[in-house]
Amino acid sequence: MLETLHTVMDLRTPVFGMNRGSVGFLMNDFEEEGLIERLAGAGRAVIHPLQMDAWTEAGQTHSGLAINEVSLLRQTRQSAKLRIIVDGRVRLDELSCDGCLLATAAGSTAYNLSAHGPIIPLDSRVLALTPISAFRPRRWRGALLPHQSKVCFEVLESEKRPVSATADDLEIRRVARVEVWERRDIALTMLFDAGRSFEERVLAEQFAS
Repeated sequence: MLETLHTVMDLRTPVFGMNRGSVGFLMNDFEEEGLIERLAGAGRAVIHPLQMDAWTEAGQTHSGLAINEVSLLRQTRQSAKLRIIVDGRVRLDELSCDGCLLATAAGSTAYNLSAHGPIIPLDSRVLALTPISAFRPRRWRGALLPHQSKVCFEVLESEKRPVSATADDLEIRRVARVEVWERRDIALTMLFDAGRSFEERVLAEQFAS
């Protein structure tokens, strides 16, 4: 589904996905019968991707778009050390962790949820900033940020503690600095069966056992 959304990003074509795998949270049930009628009655959900700009230790710059999340992960046995800056203000001077991610509402039920981040309704206009196996500060569990926030991750002790940055299928190794923000100028439309809206799925997921 993510690959398809990336493929049609410039075309702005609505996407109706059907699940043929094992997870498929963004998918509808697979059924060929009555497909035209299902498409005609489908509800729409509009999502906006994240822009990632990453600078490597070698001074190279890489950019990518993420529909689910941008994640930073340690590359070796050493924990990562990150400084987190939100809208130009240092919010966390040093986070010792396996990594950290910034997730969209659409991605909040993916890696973000596995890292114990919150599930976000699509119309909440917030982003989830979630640590991955935080060691220090132990009690920091992340933050909900206004969707227009610009988040900067600075990698501390990068030579000793290398970190990679990933935006969906794009991975950049040995990053020194990563900036992430929402691209409101890019709108992706997903179609869902009537009665099975994205909002209903998010709500149901919060009560799943």
